[in-house]
Formats: sequence, structure tokens, C-alpha cells
Amino acid sequence: MKLIVNDKPEILLIGNRLLDLLHKTNLTKQKGLAVAVNNNIVPKAEWENHELKENDKITIIRATQGG
Repeated sequence: MKLIVNDKPEILLIGNRLLDLLHKTNLTKQKGLAVAVNNNIVPKAEWENHELKENDKITIIRATQGG
């Protein structure tokens, strides 16, 4: 399935859920993540069941420390 992740093309071959994408990108254990699909925030509790569709636009934001 073709997706756009942070404005870059990404192919997801296994699975169709948001959590599958996060596993592929090694982000499942990262803290401080926020994820939006087509400009709609997806709560962390829904990542496992949120189904992605062809050409969805996913934005992944990681909080960082600093001042």
C-alpha cells in the first residue's frame, strides 16, 4: 500500500493498520509521539486498530527536550 509519511512516499507491504506502519519505521517504543492521518489526530489507544487506506497522509511528530 502506498502512503505519504511526513511528506515522503512510503510502501507498507505487511498489514494495513497504523501500528503496522509504526512497527516498520521502528517507532513503536518511542515516547512522545503524536500521529495524524489525513490531518486528524489518532489517539495512541486507537493505533492498533486504525486502518490505513491507499494514499493516506500520515504525519508523525516526536516531542524532544530542549529550550
